[in-house]
Amino acid sequence: MRARLDRFISAQTGIARKDVRGLLAQGRVRVDGRPATAINQVVDQFSHILLDRQVLQAKTPVYLMLHKPTGVVSATRDDHHKTVIELLERADSSSLHIAGRLDFNSSGLLLLTNDGKWSRALSSPEMNISKVYRVTLENPISTSYIQAFAQGMYFDYEGITTRPAQLKIINDYVAEVSLVEGRYHQLKRMFGRFRNRVLELQRIAIGNLRLDTSLQPGQYRALSALELTNIQGAPELTNR
Repeated sequence: MRARLDRFISAQTGIARKDVRGLLAQGRVRVDGRPATAINQVVDQFSHILLDRQVLQAKTPVYLMLHKPTGVVSATRDDHHKTVIELLERADSSSLHIAGRLDFNSSGLLLLTNDGKWSRALSSPEMNISKVYRVTLENPISTSYIQAFAQGMYFDYEGITTRPAQLKIINDYVAEVSLVEGRYHQLKRMFGRFRNRVLELQRIAIGNLRLDTSLQPGQYRALSALELTNIQGAPELTNR
């Protein structure tokens, strides 16, 4: 989604790349409100680009927080179930994608965006962004769970040991778990080691961003500028 300015203008207008330099010299091209001076300036999908008074690109980044209900698929399209995209009453919903999925029977904080760079950084294991889940269990929880989660658990199927996870007991049947990875049905499998079935699973936080408790299941809103800054301090997530 990144390109040299001369390539972009040529592709959008049919003007030869060798002629773009002259347009810049005449001050006819503006990028993000400023006169462009270099043909090799790199622009991306959210650069606001004008040629004279003609808008060549004016796409705006979108960052949404959705309270995902259970029974809805974290997908942009599904032949059998309602998707989270169908919950959005927005004209641009088809251009959005999910930044970090939730299972069909899980609920809670889900992020949607049209910014691929941002979502890739958010999901990257190298970023060590924690996800916090509130888990309701069938049987009582003991303090022995805390050490077992902190040590990690070996999964035969993948041949891996999970990274340390923090477990906090809320009451006999409810715990909050903080993870920095997302293996297939990881929490269900970890609690399964204790033969304790997960009844409800809700994601309540990603990094420093917590689910807005005023949002009912199925409701959504845009992230604030402060939330975008605070979700994680890495430049990859805060350069917009």
